[in-house]
Amino acid sequence: MSSDIFFGEEGMDRDRVQSLVDDSLKGADDGELFLEHRTSEMFAFDDGRLKAATFDTTQGFGLRAVSGEATGYAHATELSEDAIRRAGQTVQAVTRGHSGTVALPPARTNRKLYSDLDPLGSANFEKKVKLLGEVNAYARSKDPRVKQVSCSIAGEWQNVEIMRSGGEVYRDTRPLVRLNVSVVVEENGRQEAGYHGGGGRESYESYLDAKFWRGAVDEALRQALVNLESVPAPAGEMPVVLGPGWPGVLLHEAIGHGLEGDFNRKKTSAFAGLLGERVAAPGVTVVDDGTIANRRGSLTIDDEGTPTGRTVLIEDGILKGYMQDRQNARLMGMKPTGNGRRQSFSCSVMPRMTNTFMLGGSTPPEEILSSVDRGIYAVQFGGGEVDITNGKFVFSCTEAYLIENGRVGPAIKGATLIGDGPVALKHVKMIGNDMKLDSGIGICGKSGQSVPVGVGQPTLRIDGLTVGGTAA
Repeated sequence: MSSDIFFGEEGMDRDRVQSLVDDSLKGADDGELFLEHRTSEMFAFDDGRLKAATFDTTQGFGLRAVSGEATGYAHATELSEDAIRRAGQTVQAVTRGHSGTVALPPARTNRKLYSDLDPLGSANFEKKVKLLGEVNAYARSKDPRVKQVSCSIAGEWQNVEIMRSGGEVYRDTRPLVRLNVSVVVEENGRQEAGYHGGGGRESYESYLDAKFWRGAVDEALRQALVNLESVPAPAGEMPVVLGPGWPGVLLHEAIGHGLEGDFNRKKTSAFAGLLGERVAAPGVTVVDDGTIANRRGSLTIDDEGTPTGRTVLIEDGILKGYMQDRQNARLMGMKPTGNGRRQSFSCSVMPRMTNTFMLGGSTPPEEILSSVDRGIYAVQFGGGEVDITNGKFVFSCTEAYLIENGRVGPAIKGATLIGDGPVALKHVKMIGNDMKLDSGIGICGKSGQSVPVGVGQPTLRIDGLTVGGTAA
């Protein structure tokens, strides 16, 4: 457990460290000492052999003092009382001349969303390497057109302890595992790729199961073979049907970031000042939920000690709330929502998404597809770009199909979706009854920090999106 890692016979003295925290945060509105110990490993298999096997251990602390809108932050890899004392002298600078009132500590929770056992120890080295070899052999045996198989498995075990002034202490032990499979096929000189993966806050056992990894290989191969038959994508403004699950990444990027508290407090979000107003079509409900057991984006507590929750962001098209850390919530006169996150001890906290998704409606997906005379059906997405200030986005489709006369036609290649997140929300015409979360592969970047997240949505019909294509 985290307390055994940071304190004890060979560690620091808890009472002395608590005294340093109290002195460092005197006169501040808020703040904490964030202690972290993380072990991680990764195995990569490519070209028929093990290409990389890495193991890493990192530890350190971050000390933060918050006064109004100002934040003092210092961090170090040295876990010692002397280092914390020096950090305290640095962060105290933000409290000078400020008559701060210490904010109330986060509420406590007995809820546990995942095991605190070390996932790295749930399978030995030989089992992990054997798994990757089996993935490679299985993929190559499925189809003679398979030319390359790349796969990897990675795990980490993060222990955190958060100490606040007055003796409040919060702890969490977080597992995380992920398996990735990529397949390249070739026919008549043309090559195409497919990808699938999965992960969550659990041990390796689920991913060593043949049912799981064979399913991942089958899906990656299916995507690659579909793309092998794809034709150039059309271009122009048209209805777009988004598939369930991973296409929710478009919702995450084009809309989710705009609902984070810091952007709205600073009025740089397209949703700033719109609480209580209609921002989406009727029937559109979007939530951020960090309480789903074992999900990649879930946390028992966030990186400030606040229990995560289920935050309704948009309800039936009406903007209801934002995702908040403690600082932005206090400055906006709102409550923290358990969305204060950081990549590691060396990073300061900011409001971030956990598992963000749109709830399902009542329409069968087949009915949605049959309603489109001419458009595209986007099933998988790759990279994209979003401007938070206005919601404009560009996303590339890695698997998409042409829809003609209500029927799904040939796969198309080179399609990009171009639009405006707030406008697209209002142009949602039909909502499927098949809401699904992604398989556990999401990584979210913001201000140079990356954290694991989840996304999801049902099948959606959105009108008026611009499709950038390659057809002549």
